[in-house]
Amino acid sequence: MKRTFLTALLALSLLFGSACGAGMNPQGDSSNEDLTVIGMCQVGAESDWRVANSESMKAVFTEERGYRLLFEDARQKQENQITAIRKFIQQQVDYIVLMPISESGWDSVLQEAKEAEIPVILVDRMADVGDESLYAAHIGSDFLKEGRLAAAWMEDAFREAEGPVRIIHIQGTLGSTAQLGRTAALEEAVEAHENWELLTQLDGDFTQAKTYEVMTEYLSSLPGSGDIDVVYCENDNIAFGALQALEERGYACGREGVSVITFDATRGALAECLNGRIALAVECNPLLGPLVETVIQDMEAGRTPDKHSYVEEQTFTAENLTKALIESREY
Repeated sequence: MKRTFLTALLALSLLFGSACGAGMNPQGDSSNEDLTVIGMCQVGAESDWRVANSESMKAVFTEERGYRLLFEDARQKQENQITAIRKFIQQQVDYIVLMPISESGWDSVLQEAKEAEIPVILVDRMADVGDESLYAAHIGSDFLKEGRLAAAWMEDAFREAEGPVRIIHIQGTLGSTAQLGRTAALEEAVEAHENWELLTQLDGDFTQAKTYEVMTEYLSSLPGSGDIDVVYCENDNIAFGALQALEERGYACGREGVSVITFDATRGALAECLNGRIALAVECNPLLGPLVETVIQDMEAGRTPDKHSYVEEQTFTAENLTKALIESREY
């Protein structure tokens, strides 16, 4: 499925008046014509998870391994992702790898990619499109399952609670697949437990800085030191911001205080879990590069990949963590 990437480069160069043999060796041949060209559009670098995800992709899709990677950082703006996809179509890449910022708004641009006969692979998050043939495969995590694992831990931890279990919920980027799944799991659990009380839902946008801001504002609005049992954070960076805000307001976090739940389980969060400040870390594995390559190899060989592939994940508490395990993690 390799396309003549040089042709696209020359066309763009001519368009801007700078066709001076870019991408050609002195004999006039393209040094990249045997490479599979991947146009990849990442959400941004808003979290430790996202950085690890990007590094996994870059480690796999190298020229030494037979690929040319065109990497675009959308800086958390969907319009930047749509612009990048259209640029990839102009460049006639072989595959488009997209980490969608939110689920909606993709039908038109993915239809353009389909008409250009460029397969689109969704990574991490999903795209809610009317025609599932607009993407070739989706690789990521089962976010609803992750949330249900956290809810099951809460159910066990507060099984003997006589009074209300008061929960603050800090959400990730609204409309993203991770936010939708993890939110749905918590909401269904609150609905199923009469003594679970959802105090508030705050928008942390998967970032530490915004979470610290909205959490500080919320805690400041409480009369005195309000009772809080659980803070359900939809990723590690949200948890870091929440911990900072809670402790600055005098809340203890850990076994004798507020139970902070997080998702991703990056090294930093696991360290806080081991030392007791985080009660539960639910894994969300960012190392998806090898799985994406498997899908591309299947399509190169004429095989149809599975429409959805989910990575295996686990949960961590202080009881099942060691320093050696944390140090051995790749992210």
